[in-house]
Amino acid sequence: MNLHEQLGALEVGVDQLIQAVVAPQAENSPETPTEAAAQGAPAANHVSPESQAEDRAPEPAAATTAVEAAAAPAPGSEEPAAQSQQPTLEINRPAQNEITMTIGGQTVALRAEQIGQLIEELANARASMTPEPPPGISPGWRFVSTKNPVMAVQKQSNGDRLLVMRHTGHGWVPFTFSPDMVIQMYMMLTKG
Repeated sequence: MNLHEQLGALEVGVDQLIQAVVAPQAENSPETPTEAAAQGAPAANHVSPESQAEDRAPEPAAATTAVEAAAAPAPGSEEPAAQSQQPTLEINRPAQNEITMTIGGQTVALRAEQIGQLIEELANARASMTPEPPPGISPGWRFVSTKNPVMAVQKQSNGDRLLVMRHTGHGWVPFTFSPDMVIQMYMMLTKG
């Protein structure tokens, strides 16, 4: 199975997960505020997925992360609680150079190159989303730093500098600096 087929399988699994959470809500949600009042329910139901993450050991041990979309049964629903269980996303690391992702029973194995492509796609998508990442570093934030990364610099036509640095986990990460920021960064790095 090539990367596009694997990503397609993941997209199908994500679509199934979304449908499993949204469809039951749409069926049980009143269409107007009047109908909501008649049923004694709010006009719109919002369910946010809860995520649980276990720390991953750097060893190739089988570390697992599960994300569950938990939806409360709709008022007046005759469906038993066991049947309303939603699909889950499971991420496993069966070997050092492999990660498996399972959504709704469909498993896809990703190798290092494919994971890099997935990280790049996710980073590009995240860059256009709101809210933006927090402006400061959160306490307890976990990270892997790259000592003395490989770098490339290019001068832009407007005087800005493009700095691309190679991180061991994120791959090539580009940054653009205005001339003023280049001076500030130089001063920060050379401060006694």
